Formats: sequence, structure tokens, C-alpha cells
Amino acid sequence: MHNPRKTLKKEKILTGDRATGQLHLGHYVGSLLQRVKLQHDHEQTILVADLQGLTDNGFNPHKVSSSILNVVADYLAVGIDPQKTTICLQSAIPALSELTMYYSNLVSVARLQRNPTVKSEISAKSFGSSIPAGFLTYPISQAADITAFRATLIPVGEDQLPMIEQTNEIVRKLNHIAQDDILVECRPLLSKVPRLPSSDGKNKMSKSMGNSILLSASEKDISKAVRSMYTDPNHLRIEDPGQISGNVVFTYLDAFHPDSVYVDELKGRYQNGGLGDITIKKILEECLQDILNPIRERRKIFMSDKAQLIDVLRVGSQKSQEESSQVLNNVKCAFGLNLISG
Repeated sequence: MHNPRKTLKKEKILTGDRATGQLHLGHYVGSLLQRVKLQHDHEQTILVADLQGLTDNGFNPHKVSSSILNVVADYLAVGIDPQKTTICLQSAIPALSELTMYYSNLVSVARLQRNPTVKSEISAKSFGSSIPAGFLTYPISQAADITAFRATLIPVGEDQLPMIEQTNEIVRKLNHIAQDDILVECRPLLSKVPRLPSSDGKNKMSKSMGNSILLSASEKDISKAVRSMYTDPNHLRIEDPGQISGNVVFTYLDAFHPDSVYVDELKGRYQNGGLGDITIKKILEECLQDILNPIRERRKIFMSDKAQLIDVLRVGSQKSQEESSQVLNNVKCAFGLNLISG
């Protein structure tokens, strides 16, 4: 008997990370766990974005090049399967750079400067008037990545929604020029997990700020990070009522502890008085050790065989180049630049 479910085409997902350092707990809860689940029911591509990593590290390229295999090892260690997910390297797919060049002629500098995500990141990085051109055109590069793989579903946080909007603007402009739907629009798959704060609660957990708990963190590193976590400065004695809002330890317990009912009980005890900071930090540390210890050990195994990691990238990049070349050819035809193609 015919089963219509077997004939349904899997939706295409594109996601990825800039190669600017090892991945951390923020990536784990914010995107990596979701990717592990999505790979079973979707056609998923993960892009190691080394070119985009250079947009604010052009004068420190070693930071990018030394991070590439570390990022791939992080992927494999958390359970991303290269047999189910295509893992590729941005710089190994020439079509992405060429598409970026074509698309850049459809976007004004003023439009790029109005992009809220770009404005926010420019401010955070204190570029002033010395904004690298590559950084300003970051949204165009992302549009090239998304459209090259014909991705229709893009996992993002709310802060990245302007990037999706700008990608779809480019898609509509190119389709208008071609008088055909040669590119497809995409939609966001919003993360339900808020950005994880750093241990001091003042900033988001960030690779660039060095305030993150890496997936490769040792037991001592984890213990030190948890001990330094911000709680409630007015919770001086165990019997004092404590505040949950802004308490980083409870933010992490909400994100990582497998028993939400138990965490709710802890919150009640803490708010009513009778539960100390040392106790809740101990509970959180045990939770994080349970999560990260096996990831760290698997990661060590993968990093000990770098040839395997390179092979994962090579196979995924070759597959991605074949697919993206088809899109590139269609775009060149739309611009009438296919005179000697093929």
C-alpha cells in the first residue's frame, strides 16, 4: 500500500557558526541540541563560516584557521551525524563568494547600515568609522549561503530576523530580474531558548568576550565557572528570601537541568528562605558535569584524528559545491553573464 509520508520531500535547513573559537554552552542549548533533533527529519546543512569569521578578524586570520577543526569536533561530539547532516566549509565553496558579489549589486550601503543586527554588532565591536567592508556586507554573504542551498528554514534567534528579511529582499529582487522564481524565500525557525548570560550576569555568553563555558571545559573549569556565578547579592544568609529574577544560577538550571519540577521546587525554597547559594551552585555544577564530561571525552577522540575531521569537511564541501553551482549558474543566467558558461 502506498504511504504518502514516504514521498514527502524533507525541508532544507541551513545553519552554522563562524569559525572564531570553540563552541560553548550557549551554542549547545541555543542551537546544537536543536540541530541534533532536526537532522533526523530535515535535509540539514551546517556551514563552518570561516570567511565570515574573517570579517572582523582579517588582521588575525590564525584565530579563524585554528578554530575550524575545533568547531567540527564540537559538532560531532554533541551528536551531529555527518551521515545525516552535511557539514561544509564556506571557503571551500567558491560559488558562495561569487553569489555574494552578484547580490552586492542589488543592495545599497544605506540599506546595510539600517540593518538592526549589523548596527548592533558594529556598536558592540566599537568599530567607529573603521568598519571592515566585509563586516558591513555580512548580510549579503548570509543571503548567498542561504540561497545557494535553497534553504527554506533557518534556525535563528530573534536578533537575527533582520538577516532573514534582507535575504528575502534579495531573493525577490533577483527573481524580478530573472522574471522567474530561480531563488526561494526562507523563513526563520526561532529558538525557544533565550541567550545564555555569562557567569556575572552582565553580558551574554560570548566567544569573543571569553566569558563562556566551553564544551571542552575541564571539570575544574566548570567548577570554577559555577562558583563565580552571580546570584542574589542580598541573599546573605540561608534563611533570607532570595530573588530568582536575574539569578544566573537559576537561569542555567532552567536551561540545563533535566527535571523542571525539581527546579521549580528549588525556586520556591530559595524565594521563601532556607536554601543557600552554595547548595544551588552544587546542584548546577553536578548537572553541567553530567552534560559536559561525555562531550569533552568524545571531543578528545575526534581531535586526536584530525584527518577524519578534514574528511568530513571535504565530503560535505564537495556535495555543497555541486548544489550551489546550480544556483550560481541560474543567477549568472539572470544577469546575462552565461555567454561562455558550460
